[in-house]
Amino acid sequence: MEDQEILMKVNDLVSAILKRKVELSPATTAADVDGWDSLSHMMIIDKIEKHFAIKFKLKEVMEFKNAGDLVACIQKKLS
Repeated sequence: MEDQEILMKVNDLVSAILKRKVELSPATTAADVDGWDSLSHMMIIDKIEKHFAIKFKLKEVMEFKNAGDLVACIQKKLS
């Protein structure tokens, strides 16, 4: 799966959790998205883990600086 495909799916999952359309780019941070707070962050991570059938370590989640880091970690786990 290509990075752009993963980003588009993550975008859909984030939009579903936040109940509104969002447009993520690799540079997007949680602070850039209205409503993306600590609770919704955990819901987003859970939804991503279930969708891609992967598990993140807490350390990995804490190190994500932006959507690009998230996508790269998903890509690594899918490889």
